[in-house]
Parts: sequence; structure tokens; C-alpha cells
Amino acid sequence: MITQLCAKYGHVYTDELMMKVLGGTEQRLSEILCKELKLPVSPKEFRDELLVLGDTMLAGAPLLDGAERLIRHLHKTKVPFALATSSSARSVETKIAQHKELFSYFHHMVMGSTDKEVKYGKPHPDIFLVAAARFPDKPDPSKCLVFEDSPHGVTAGCKAGMQTVMVPDPHLDKKLTTHATIVLPTLAKFQPELFGLPAIK
Repeated sequence: MITQLCAKYGHVYTDELMMKVLGGTEQRLSEILCKELKLPVSPKEFRDELLVLGDTMLAGAPLLDGAERLIRHLHKTKVPFALATSSSARSVETKIAQHKELFSYFHHMVMGSTDKEVKYGKPHPDIFLVAAARFPDKPDPSKCLVFEDSPHGVTAGCKAGMQTVMVPDPHLDKKLTTHATIVLPTLAKFQPELFGLPAIK
């Protein structure tokens, strides 16, 4: 999606650029790309284009391997969980439209791009601390587990004082995965019992 939008303006969305924006809010991503690539549009215009493109490309997006199994397991065993994403409410609605039942199991959702309580995006810890505080029992961060795919997200989780499970893009430099508590090739490989949670049977 970002690759296509950058190509529209005659630029390549390189791995180096991806590392700079991965895990950030849509606004922050747009600011960085407009500055780095000297695009002839404002960050707001770029973000608006990105959202329109997302309405088409993200609709019906498949779940990550192992995601449905894990969500259903956590729900069945009464382990509370939430969604904390840098995306906007609009992007999230588009992504989950085909999975409404599954996402109804989430206790709540925090969208970093549009949530007023999230002052700073990843790699700052705000989004995860806000998500934790919205559970009724307001768990201590050390009792929270974060699932992430981006280095910035893992850093945010660590700064929040939480354990992190990283499922990175297979092309990501291995040096950028060292801060995670555990690194997995896919969510299907996650073993809840390693973190004191009920095992998947």
C-alpha cells in the first residue's frame, strides 16, 4: 500500500524507510515519508491518500497464521485481551470488517492514530499503558504480554515494562529483534504456557 503510493510519486519505499516508519501512527508515517522523499504533497494529503487506498486494499485482509486460534483460545479460557494499534479507527474498521465475531472478543481497542490519550506513538510506551489501564482491574504492566511485528512496537512494549512476543517480517534484520522476550516465525508457534497462561489443547 505504502509502496504503491510512493511509486505514484516516483519513489521507492525502501527497507530503510520501512524501518523508520514501521509501528508508527499514520500521521507520523506521512510526516517522515514526505520529508525524506521530498514529496510534492503535505503529510495530511499523503495520509488522506493512504486512507483511501487502505479502504480498498485492506478490506478482506486475511488474519495472520495462528491469530484466530489464539484469539479463540484466550477468549475460551477467559484471559482478557485488547487491541493496541497505531492505525486509525477507520483503518481498523476496514481490516476487521470480515472478522466481526472474532474481534468482538477483544475487551477494548486503542487506536494510536486517533486516541486522545495516546500522546506519543511507538516507540514510546503510551499506547500499551493506555490499553492496560482500560481493563477493569488495571493490571500491572509486568503482568501484560504484548504481541508485535515491528521493532518500534517491541521497544514500546519494553518501555512500558511488559513482556513482548515478536512475530517479525521474515525479511527484517535479525539485529532488530533482540529486545523481544521471544521471537516467533508465526503466531501458530506461540505457547501460552511459557507465560503462565493456559496451554492450547
